[in-house]
Amino acid sequence: MLRSGVLSRVSRVSRVSRVFRVCDVVKGGCEVRSANLQCRLFSSIQGKHKKSVNDLTASDVKGKVVFVRADLNTPMTKEGEVRVTDATRVEASVPTIQKLQSMGARIVVTSHLGRPKGKVNERMRMAPVGEVLAEKLGSPVTTVPECIGFDVVEACNNLQDSDVVLLENLRFHSGETKNDQTFSEQLAASTNAQVYVNDAFGTAHRAHSSTTGVVSKIKANYPNAPAVAGVLLEKEITFLHSAVENPGRPFAAVVGGAKVSTKIPVLESLLDKCDKLIVGGGMIFTFLKSRGLNIGNSIVEDDCLEMARSLEKRAAEKGVELILPVDVVIADAFDNDAKIDVVPVENIPDGYMALDHGPKTCALLRDKLDDCKTVVWNGPMGAFEMPNFAKGTHDLASILAHITTDNGAVSIVGGGDSVAAVKKGGYADKLSHISTGGGASLEMLEGKELPGVAALDDA
Repeated sequence: MLRSGVLSRVSRVSRVSRVFRVCDVVKGGCEVRSANLQCRLFSSIQGKHKKSVNDLTASDVKGKVVFVRADLNTPMTKEGEVRVTDATRVEASVPTIQKLQSMGARIVVTSHLGRPKGKVNERMRMAPVGEVLAEKLGSPVTTVPECIGFDVVEACNNLQDSDVVLLENLRFHSGETKNDQTFSEQLAASTNAQVYVNDAFGTAHRAHSSTTGVVSKIKANYPNAPAVAGVLLEKEITFLHSAVENPGRPFAAVVGGAKVSTKIPVLESLLDKCDKLIVGGGMIFTFLKSRGLNIGNSIVEDDCLEMARSLEKRAAEKGVELILPVDVVIADAFDNDAKIDVVPVENIPDGYMALDHGPKTCALLRDKLDDCKTVVWNGPMGAFEMPNFAKGTHDLASILAHITTDNGAVSIVGGGDSVAAVKKGGYADKLSHISTGGGASLEMLEGKELPGVAALDDA
């Protein structure tokens, strides 16, 4: 057992034995203004209130090892020196860590980085992220070249109050994404954590070892161990839950992206909640084709045509205004240098594909969104990675910034591409909330409970 922060020799040997029994198995493989208000609002989508780090006191964490599941999955350089190219997610993790430091916790930060698929990838090591984290915290961060095993045991034994260690990429082990029980046990045993904090909204919709499995293992070792949300996770759930369950109206949802099949559940759910549903991106061509229009070579899902017709019918029955583009930017190839033109959606010619919406649609969206009190946006309006087809997405970001700063609307943006567009346009500080989780935000909009939230203690 922990005594004055140091393991007794017998306890330590026993713990290391547990570590390597499991290792042998696994190795192969707008800001809320009041904290009190935020705590009251924080809940799972089913309405069960969950505890957060703001509910903890120094007596809960001082001198104890706290397992923090952060989201440090940051963009990195593709070649040459490995370094972080966008520190947004690192910065977002700082409030939770500093809160715990202020209470004397011994902090073990964990995260995944990229998609190493259960194997070590030298370009996906956490050490460069650790350097940035230390800079943002203004205090040292010890990076451990493993997330289980002797190195982790030693690092955690040496922790003093308010110290921070960062473990190696969780997804170097295949057991992480499988929610493997032995790997979960290993994480708990290696760290000897007595408190669990989830601050990774981007993975809260996944039942992984670090988001769900390790929680039960920590509680098996310490039955009274708190399991709470971090500052970021609390903020994410607060904004998204309140936007969906109690939005200011008119409430508009903007859903983009390439495929309607991946967004059917969220579209169906939003029809029960919003007043206006704006559909953009590649998925619009399934709707247009379902209306009998020619779409040229534009992307389409023929097996979803009936579903598109059904969604339009349901929208009409519910009195929800379903808004599609009225003009598009077409090209003769999927290339930024292709021959382009702007045409009404009824006049897309054979041999051309539409890759963005046009200026009349931009004006339409500005008009439709101007009176909205709440807007949720997920997914780009076109192939915005190419400059000639980025205007629709960037104009939408501008519109949201306008209605937020000038009209007092609440604007919430989620999804990597949408967030990237907002940042590129310089609108990040003009919106109410930018979500760190694309898939997680979509599942919340669908009305699903997130496994990483469900695993936390009820308030």
